[in-house]
Amino acid sequence: MRIAELSRRSGTSIPSIKYYVREGLLPAGTATGRNQAEYGEGHLFRLRLIRALIDVGGLTVAAAREVLGAVDAPALPPHSLLGAAHSSLNRPRRRDSDDPSWRAARDEVVSMLRRRGWYVEEDCADFDHAADAVAALRALGQEDLLDCLETYADAAELVAARELDIVIARGESARMVEGVVTGTILGEAVLNALRRLAQQDASARRLVAAEDLPGAAI
Repeated sequence: MRIAELSRRSGTSIPSIKYYVREGLLPAGTATGRNQAEYGEGHLFRLRLIRALIDVGGLTVAAAREVLGAVDAPALPPHSLLGAAHSSLNRPRRRDSDDPSWRAARDEVVSMLRRRGWYVEEDCADFDHAADAVAALRALGQEDLLDCLETYADAAELVAARELDIVIARGESARMVEGVVTGTILGEAVLNALRRLAQQDASARRLVAAEDLPGAAI
């Protein structure tokens, strides 16, 4: 297909397509003449993946490039392969690692997951991200919300096990990496939206008089 058809079918403007090619997110088409190229179904899928990562997942172009790099280079054993895909999604931590309160928060998260028997390397960057949040809650005087930590872990175990079962069933390495990357980013968007909807429901059930509730639940 020509770039105009690729643009129409993907819902992506021609300037954006050319930009993604320049930035290394989208492979160039096959040259068929001066300033002309042909694109295939693989380009169409790749554009949809790019738009999902950026528009829905909220990634920057630079971050999307890193994520797509993990999708494109699956040359590791399955567990290491999935770890590499996760690593491409990690963002720098926000707090000072020398801050005693941050260190205490990180130790708390590590200890909780060790008690639960999770097989996670202690230098995993996600411990740092969890510590950011725990330390921030304490700094804001919101310690009571930390009573949810075990509940969060319960929910995370359930979701992660189901996600990995689906991804591993794909068998093909590239498809497994793609599933981890897109599932983590887009699944997080779905999970956060459902959590907010559930909070709205829980609030209505606890704080609104029965006679004032909607006539029927959705």
